[in-house]
Amino acid sequence: MTTTTATHTLQVSDGTLYFEIRGDGPLVALVGSPMDADAFAPLADALAADHMVLTADPRGIGRSPLADPELDSTPPLRAGDLAALLRHAGGGPAAVFGTSGGACTVLALAQAHPEAVHTVVAHEPPLAELLPDRDALAAGTDDMIATYLAGDPLGAWRAFMAQAGIDLPEDVLEAMFGGERDPRRAADERRFFAHEVRASTFWRPDLAALRGGGARITVGIGEESAGQLCDRASRALAEALAVEPVLFPGDHTGFVDAPDAFAARLSSLLGPPA
Repeated sequence: MTTTTATHTLQVSDGTLYFEIRGDGPLVALVGSPMDADAFAPLADALAADHMVLTADPRGIGRSPLADPELDSTPPLRAGDLAALLRHAGGGPAAVFGTSGGACTVLALAQAHPEAVHTVVAHEPPLAELLPDRDALAAGTDDMIATYLAGDPLGAWRAFMAQAGIDLPEDVLEAMFGGERDPRRAADERRFFAHEVRASTFWRPDLAALRGGGARITVGIGEESAGQLCDRASRALAEALAVEPVLFPGDHTGFVDAPDAFAARLSSLLGPPA
């Protein structure tokens, strides 16, 4: 079945947000950071059979330029953008799925804009602040940022993957992050290292607000992510919220690698609370 995708932009106070709408039905937003709307296309297509699916380029990434491109991207700022997009789409309160930095975004949305959301699925948030080795992780993050800004993208990604606990062979790292870069991809990468990775990874959610809010919160973990930083952080979050984590197909990028199986698991979690 062919899915029709409508593309839109929305002006916010400090920039423009690019977003896409697919399908019809209850509204669900798929949220990444730094992943853009393109990364979610297969998953969005799978869900659009019975949902209105919103995807977007987060602030400063891809087709969502900011008036000040040097402004940091924090979970609360991105949550404000997401709330504006949900209001504009007119389908709220909505279900929201966020992965990686986008999981931080949807948790911040539940804290600051509880009226906008009834269900939150936070898949592998990199919440290093919840971990006992947070100080070492902060130092490692500062080192990888400095390495990138010193002109060594491959070295920065090598350090990023090592700290994340993701084992990639050197030839794969070089194929992904070495050599000549697409200009848009290079710009998004610079923004991630210079203005996003630390602000997301060391954002600390308000656990009391999340426990006492009206949204149902699910913490998702990849079945193949055992021992990785996001696995550890997700388990710490689930414990703090007194919820049982839900396993999803694949690893940190399971939504890309197995979108149909991932959509089946996600769909079972998206209905409003009874």
